[in-house]
Amino acid sequence: MRRDWELALQDDTHPPGDHSSEPTPVAPNDPAPAEASASAASAAGAPDDQRETLLLAVIAAARHHGVVLDRDELRLAPEETPSPAQLAAWARGAGLWAKAARLSWRQIVRLKGTAPVVVLFNDGSAGLWVGANAGRNVIFLRDPRAGAEDDPAPVDELRLTRVWSGEVLLIRPERGGNEEEAPFTLGWIARVVARERAALRDISIASIALSLLTIIPPLLVMVVIDRVLQHHSMSTLTLLSVILGLAVIWETILGYARRELTAVVAARLDTRLNLHIFNRMLGLPLSYFERNPAGQTIHRLSQIWKVRDFMTGKLLSTFLDGFTLLVLLPVLFYMSAALAWMVLAGAVLIAIVILIFLPPMRRVIAKVIQAEIEKSTVMVESVHGVRTVKSLAIEPQQRDLWDLKVANAARYRLEAGRLGNWPNTIVTPIERFIERGVLLVGAYLVLTGAANVDPGALIAFMLLGVRVAAPLVGMARLIEDMEEVRSSIGEVGMVLNQPGEMKNAGEGLRPRFSGAISFEKVDFAYPGSKTKALEGVSFSVPAGTMLGVVGKSGSGKSTITRLLQGINREYEGYVKIDGVDLREINLSYLRRSFGVVMQDNFLFRGTVRENIIAGRPGLTLEDAVRAARLAGAEEFVERLPQGYETFIEEGSANLSGGQRQRLAIARALINDPRILILDEATSALDPESEALVNANLLRIARGRTMVIVSHRLSSLTECDAILVLERGKVVDLGPHHELLERCAIYRQLWLQQNRHLEGQGGQRPTSMPPQIATGE
Repeated sequence: MRRDWELALQDDTHPPGDHSSEPTPVAPNDPAPAEASASAASAAGAPDDQRETLLLAVIAAARHHGVVLDRDELRLAPEETPSPAQLAAWARGAGLWAKAARLSWRQIVRLKGTAPVVVLFNDGSAGLWVGANAGRNVIFLRDPRAGAEDDPAPVDELRLTRVWSGEVLLIRPERGGNEEEAPFTLGWIARVVARERAALRDISIASIALSLLTIIPPLLVMVVIDRVLQHHSMSTLTLLSVILGLAVIWETILGYARRELTAVVAARLDTRLNLHIFNRMLGLPLSYFERNPAGQTIHRLSQIWKVRDFMTGKLLSTFLDGFTLLVLLPVLFYMSAALAWMVLAGAVLIAIVILIFLPPMRRVIAKVIQAEIEKSTVMVESVHGVRTVKSLAIEPQQRDLWDLKVANAARYRLEAGRLGNWPNTIVTPIERFIERGVLLVGAYLVLTGAANVDPGALIAFMLLGVRVAAPLVGMARLIEDMEEVRSSIGEVGMVLNQPGEMKNAGEGLRPRFSGAISFEKVDFAYPGSKTKALEGVSFSVPAGTMLGVVGKSGSGKSTITRLLQGINREYEGYVKIDGVDLREINLSYLRRSFGVVMQDNFLFRGTVRENIIAGRPGLTLEDAVRAARLAGAEEFVERLPQGYETFIEEGSANLSGGQRQRLAIARALINDPRILILDEATSALDPESEALVNANLLRIARGRTMVIVSHRLSSLTECDAILVLERGKVVDLGPHHELLERCAIYRQLWLQQNRHLEGQGGQRPTSMPPQIATGE
């Protein structure tokens, strides 16, 4: 049900309500605290106080609807004041409907309902609208810092307008589900287009007016031929010239206005599509990208541009041409019903021909799309793996594979082109008949006396018929274009309609973490696998523990970290942090509470500083330096050409593996996470870099829980506890020295990696002569 304040905004004549239960308002001339209450949230505080009041107001408005906003999701610099658009995006990110708007006093005093409205004051603070009394011409504002027992203050128009210029933030729950989570279909696109109904209404009015103006020139030609030339009337010719001039002026103005509105609508639709596709892509689970090639995903998403071009091009132009038909067809039937029926019959024949060819075209288009996907996959894989291609010198093999995919795509495109050429060939004579043949038939009817049409009217009919024929043919061809767009929507939908990681971004708990981790009888198998990656895993460690995880390849080490990050949630049993089930915690909040460093870390194009603070773009250079120092990266960063402002190239080609890894550790530490995961983070490091990171581990681990997955047991000897896994099961859990004594698997791994420390481990086998081998 639509809320009262929304109705009031749309209809200013809505009768005001009388809130008899509200506090008695202060008279306009009363020196009581009415004016102060208007800026109660911002009084005379410093900018930080005003910013805090603003955030508290938005948080309170969201809490009224049962949603708790997370400040960390509002990505701002420490002293930056958020704009209304940023505040609205913050609320929308939590699953609410939010919109920044500008209201007049008349509108805000006529609002109804119990939902608070955030009133944005000129000094950067805010208050909460909680009621109004239109009869007494006051509204009631609440200070976001006030307690629940404090009454809202009545404020009149004079006092409010001194501190308020009309900006408000409207917040309410989403109705009928979140639009961002709705399936990507033709219906979804239609709803997006319908949101531009105001602009489309204006475009429609302009189109109807332009269609009416297009009737004038042919009618003038008719009058000139049948009246002016026949009667030699110069005055009539002058009048017609004036009428034609005025029509041209109006047509020019209306044409400009329609093109401007059309460009605005096209830009808005394009923006919404781009934002939606990127947001939905980011909302997909990691498992989707692991199962599907990047080239296939990129190609399918690229089909959105066909949808965009269709919506803002052919569909919109056909929609506008429809108004031309509505206006011109009645005129054609008035001039000559017989000739008008011929024009319509030709358009119907074109539509029939296109419909006959649609099924085979659908099959060929499907082949073309599949061939293009395979071609795109080869291209993307070659670009991503170009180092491997170069190092293995497999350029000829990649060229052969590319040639094969290009040939397949070209063959199917040629097949589609040839099949599409047939309907074009068949309908060409029909189009020419509509454009020119109707004139000859009309002349024949005039000569034989079968139709009572003047020569001027026949020429006017021909001119108008050409204007009508183009939209009719366009509508017939629109069926063919719709089929291609339908296929494109299906391709995009195969990506965007995958289940997302979470239905509502605002759902879930946001507890304050200490870092205690526990697994209780956890069973997990990857989709499509019959073997369990984890089976009956149970262990627990208190907060502040440095936990090592070891085991042979495939034992489930990385799976433990994936479950902790919420990457996979389809497991049996319980994974808990501080006693809270992981599946009950808000996913975004959970991942922001973690710091994760993997074996192969991706650095974005940008400066070193921007990469370190990527998770918290509002932080300063001092914060980046502090994180780099803790990760052991400060030493090499200061030697870079521009220090922290050194630009990192694509693929981090200007950094060594150890430097990339230490920057990744610094990036993970920038949030000061309560839990830090190092998943084979030191396996790719050189001995010097590894020793530097290991030396900092104790310092890094201070005040946080660390989970370190590593094949190198020597890097885990300082851990408080080490978890030993074997084929997805827990074998043992304990410190290094205890595991050496009681755990055979751990002892075996340790001896394999430390044979060089054995006193009599035996000399390395050699086939060289003893004198050379011994150096004698």
